[in-house]
Amino acid sequence: MSHTNVLSPIHVHSSDVHGKGVFATRHIAAGERVIEYVGEVITMAEAIRRHPHDASNPDHTFYFHLDDGLVIDALYGGNDSKWINHSCRPNCVPDERKGRIFIMTRRPVFKGEELTFDYGLFSDEPMTEALKARYVCRCGAAKCRGTMLSD
Repeated sequence: MSHTNVLSPIHVHSSDVHGKGVFATRHIAAGERVIEYVGEVITMAEAIRRHPHDASNPDHTFYFHLDDGLVIDALYGGNDSKWINHSCRPNCVPDERKGRIFIMTRRPVFKGEELTFDYGLFSDEPMTEALKARYVCRCGAAKCRGTMLSD
């Protein structure tokens, strides 16, 4: 069941980038707050304990790491924001305010366009081709890094 209300500027359906995606139902202006990334706020230790969300795809989670070291786990109590895909040239950016994450547009987004943000993932493992391949990016941007991991 979708938690999107009638006035919401977004809806979820299948994506060419990965699985499900979030798409604009109307033109969205630059700098507009689209949706809050919500879920259960947990400690990093609890996030590690819960990992993986899906044993068949262990590198896919609905975690969002907060600046204070806590983690939002959108698998529990999340909304449509958990379906926003990564892009190396995103049209949105997460904005953290007092431990809350708001997805904001970086530029105008057109009706029907998929919303994306740069996941900027990190790993404790050394950056290798094998690690990059585990987090392969399929965003299709002209300057795609080829991975969802941060530089």
